[in-house]
Amino acid sequence: MFGMFKNSLFGNTEETEYKLLSSETKDGVSFEVRRYDAAKFAAVSSEGRTFDQVTGELTRKLLMYIGGSNEQGEAMGTAAPIIVTVYPRNDGVFSRRLVVAIRIPTSYQQEPPTPTDSAIRIEERPGMTVYALQFGGFAGESEYRAEALRLTRTLGETAPFQRKQYFCCSYDPLRPYGRRNEVWFLQEEP
Repeated sequence: MFGMFKNSLFGNTEETEYKLLSSETKDGVSFEVRRYDAAKFAAVSSEGRTFDQVTGELTRKLLMYIGGSNEQGEAMGTAAPIIVTVYPRNDGVFSRRLVVAIRIPTSYQQEPPTPTDSAIRIEERPGMTVYALQFGGFAGESEYRAEALRLTRTLGETAPFQRKQYFCCSYDPLRPYGRRNEVWFLQEEP
C-alpha cells in the first residue's frame, strides 16, 4: 500500500506506506507481514510513568508539532499511525519507559520542520519488517498486552521476532469510537 490517504476528523491522513509481504491466518488469528522503508519520525520519550498515564499527553505533543507548532509554523497535515515503542518485562507488563513517534509526512521527509518543543526529536529510523495484528476499540496497556500475547501464541515460541520491545499503534487516537489499533512485532533480520 503506497501513498494511502484516509479521511479522519482532520481531513486527509497520510498512512505510513508499506509493502504487504503476506497475509496469514493461524488458529483463527489473522496477521500480516509488512515491510516499511526507512523514514524520519518525530519522537518523544517518557520514563517513570505508565503507558496509560502518559501516551495521551505525548501523542498530543506530536500532533501539535505536525499541526504547526514548529519553528517554521508548517501545518504538515496528519499522519498515521502513532507508534508507541514499549519494553515489556518478563511478566508482560510494560516497563515505565516508552517512546511515542509519528512518521513525518512524505512531503516533509527531506527537511522536517524544527520542533519548538525541546522534548521532541527528529530521528531517522531504519526499514523494518513487522508482524502486524489489527484490532479495534479503545486500547490501553491491557488491550495491547492481550493482543501481543495473542500474536505471540499465534507465531509460536520459535518465530524470529524481537521480544525485548514491540510497537503499539493507533490510527485514530482522537476518535471516540471506530478506532483501529495494531500490535507490531519487529522481525529479526536473517
